[in-house]
Amino acid sequence: MAKFHGKIGYIQTEETAPGVHTEIIMEFPYTGDILANNLRWERGENLNDDLNISNRFSIVADAFAYENIQFIRYVTWMGSKWSVRSVDIQRPRLVLSVGGVYNG
Repeated sequence: MAKFHGKIGYIQTEETAPGVHTEIIMEFPYTGDILANNLRWERGENLNDDLNISNRFSIVADAFAYENIQFIRYVTWMGSKWSVRSVDIQRPRLVLSVGGVYNG
């Protein structure tokens, strides 16, 4: 099983002016394991094919991660940010399933 060490991105919105909401990005480092490592090319509407991954990362979660599960948006791995598709709670770990490149 491969080891993982990378950043998890959280996005929260904050009202900066009346009626104006701004996204605040927070990144925190986590360690864990890579449970699945699958890469595939998919044809899309773009000129070039899209690279999607179907990886699962099991991270050792802290109190902040458990309290802010709903704000997890991406995992930084291999120099790119990958969108989190689902989160499975298996205390003391969180299992993050990721998909395509995060474009936020």
